[in-house]
Amino acid sequence: MPRNLRIASVNVNGIRAAARKGMTPWLEASGVDVLTLQEVRAEASDLAAALPGWHIVNDEALAKGRAGVAIATREPFDVWRVELGDETLDSKGRWVEAEIDVDGELVTVVSAYVFTGEDGTEKQVAKYAFLDAMEARMPQLGELALITGDLNVGHRELDIRNWKGNVKKAGFLPRERAYFDRFTGVEGAEVATVDGGRGTGLGWVDVGRLWAGEVDGPYTWWSNRGKAFDNDTGWRIDYHLASPALAARVADYRVHRASAWDTRWSDHAPVVADYAFG
Repeated sequence: MPRNLRIASVNVNGIRAAARKGMTPWLEASGVDVLTLQEVRAEASDLAAALPGWHIVNDEALAKGRAGVAIATREPFDVWRVELGDETLDSKGRWVEAEIDVDGELVTVVSAYVFTGEDGTEKQVAKYAFLDAMEARMPQLGELALITGDLNVGHRELDIRNWKGNVKKAGFLPRERAYFDRFTGVEGAEVATVDGGRGTGLGWVDVGRLWAGEVDGPYTWWSNRGKAFDNDTGWRIDYHLASPALAARVADYRVHRASAWDTRWSDHAPVVADYAFG
């Protein structure tokens, strides 16, 4: 029988707070083999305390209490990288890779936390620089590869409930969305992008959209303002982007949306997918 590798990704909005609010019972019941985390906002010792018994690699942001990414696995792994782009790129606490052996096959798993950005500011310049480096790195990740995380871009109108009110805001700017047109365009083909440009498709698969189909959402983040969560006025900005070979192995996908606002342990929902091996 094939083995399913279950991979979950979640922006925890602070690992210590998430553990305090109920992450641990969810994780114990989830059956997750690989957990990727974003916005950890803590040190390695805090991760170890929150995830006892797990094998963990993390990259902390230079600013204490900001950003931070990690990958935690049930089984040990030996190879990991945190480099993205050259020394001019600010990627500390935002990119970590691990090579995981699954029944003799190597799978590269990435936990990524893309800048939020702010149109017309240096924050947006940094976001584009990060996305440029990500686009350059993707073809190098290997045949079986997965980029997970809070990528802070809603690719299509289906990905944001109030997309009309956000067309000029970071997270839904045409130039940002164009990256995802190229990421998911047919590999090697010329791709027309939403910003009016053209580029070359990389062939990666948005597992969430593949699984859900042409429907609104399912959203993964909700503002704390008003009753966004109760009304499901959300954004789908947390992704599993899979290489074509790995996307062919998707056996299940789901967003673990909390049952009620006051039962959440993060403002993001975990995104969980099963990949078949063996």
